[in-house]
Parts: sequence; structure tokens; C-alpha cells
Amino acid sequence: MEKKIKLGLPKGSLQDATLSMLKKAGFNISVSSRSYFPTIDDPEIETVLLRAQELPRYVENGVLDCGITGADWILENNAKVTVVTELMYAKQSMSPVRWVLAVPANSNIKTVKNLQGKRIATELVNVTKRYLKRNNVKAAVEFSWGATEAKVPQLVDAIVELTETGSSLRAHNLQIIDTICKSTTQLIANRASWKDAWKKDKIGHIALLLKGAINAEDKVGLKLNAHESRLEEILSILPSMRNPTVSHLSRKGWYAIEIVTEERMVRELIQKLKKAGAEGIIEYNLTKVIP
Repeated sequence: MEKKIKLGLPKGSLQDATLSMLKKAGFNISVSSRSYFPTIDDPEIETVLLRAQELPRYVENGVLDCGITGADWILENNAKVTVVTELMYAKQSMSPVRWVLAVPANSNIKTVKNLQGKRIATELVNVTKRYLKRNNVKAAVEFSWGATEAKVPQLVDAIVELTETGSSLRAHNLQIIDTICKSTTQLIANRASWKDAWKKDKIGHIALLLKGAINAEDKVGLKLNAHESRLEEILSILPSMRNPTVSHLSRKGWYAIEIVTEERMVRELIQKLKKAGAEGIIEYNLTKVIP
């Protein structure tokens, strides 16, 4: 029997970012609008699209061998799973997202203590209840099916909502009074699957490629040529993840130099290199960087 693993992918806000990252990792996935079972160009992987909120539960009970979801939903489900690796990407950015406690800008509620006896709407019900318990506050927490920002102050006194930039909260004239938790995207595995040598190796391989794709997100490669008389000056300018690669050219007295660096630095770096005597400067995109 052909060996396979079942991989759960997040449907919804994380879907596009996840599929994009998997493509950079080397996996071509085709998603049909009428199917929850995307096709992938790896015969050893079966994929299914599920809401990120549900994925930890299905990984825990073994329906899925592994899945990509948020740390927030692992906490919400109190799921007993193995975290294979953290994948530092989100819907809009490469930074962690936050679940925050927010109230109207003109509210008298200034701290969590002011929520005693109040009503809170959120999708993250269990985590919010545990947060209130830690702060010795008794308040009603109700599940929100969406449009949570619009529920204050007419329907509830406060909300706990997910944010990356805070722009949506500000647009609804809400202010943040506390951060409940931070969350990152994570690759998780069923504990029994992780004990299976073949499945562990396969899941670990996926993790390695995804991490490589994420590491390459904000980096580029640079190639350039330098005469030996300018070599030390040019090397002193260059940043690098490691020492630059330097090799002899067939042309006597000339060297080829190659580095990997952050893309944001290249704009000014190229000008400095040119002034220092570098020639044949080439910038190229990276798909993976494996440390």
C-alpha cells in the first residue's frame, strides 16, 4: 500500500498566504471552488481544506496526520498535538497576530477589571474565559459569528478580536485596552503520527521546505565582480548571513563575490558597492533559504 499523510490546510483568512508559501516551498496545489480536497503534486500527501479553528481538533483525534493552523486555535481547542515548527507568516504580514480586548473609544471601561458583570463578544471564547479567570473578573462571554466590531456598544460592552495592524478596530472607533494573546501560524502533527518514523520524516521534510520559503521572503541574492585591489574595501561593505562567497575569476586579479542579504538593504548597498569599484552587480530573487 502506498504511504501517504493527510495534511489539513486552513480555509479562510490564512488560505491564500498558506497556498502561496507552499508553492514557494515547492508544492503546487490546485484548489477548486467546489471542492474541499485540493490536488497536490506530491503523491505522498493528501490535502483537505478546513477552517483553522477546527484543524487542531482533527489533528488531535487522528483524522489528519498534520495541519497548518494558528497557535490561537490550538489554545482555544486545548488540543493535545505536537507543534512541529512555527511558521512566521499571517494574512497580511510576516509578524505574529494579536487577540486584543477592545472597547469604544469613549467607553468608561479602561482595564479588564472594569468588565465585571459586562458582556464580551468573541470567536475565541475559551481563551477569553481563561483570561478573565486569571484576572478574577466575572463577565458574560458570548460567541460571535462575525462582524464582531459592529456589536459594541449596542449589543456588548467589549470585544476580543484578532488584529494584525489595528486598522479595522480604529476604523470602528475602538481602542485596545489589553492583549489577550499573540499567535503565529504553526505546523502541527498528530502525536501518534509523529511517532511513526516514515510520517515524521515526511512531515519534517514539509516543515524544512516551508521554513526555507519563509526565510527567503525578505531576502535576495547579490553577485558582483571585484578587482583584487578593491576586494577588502568591498568585503567591508557587504552584510551577509554568513561570510560572503569569494572565488577566483578566469580573468587574472579578479574575484566573483556572492551574498544573501535583506532586500530592504539593497537599494543603498548597490550604490556603495559601485562607488567602491564593484562591477557586474546582479540582484536575484530567492525561493528558499535553508540555514
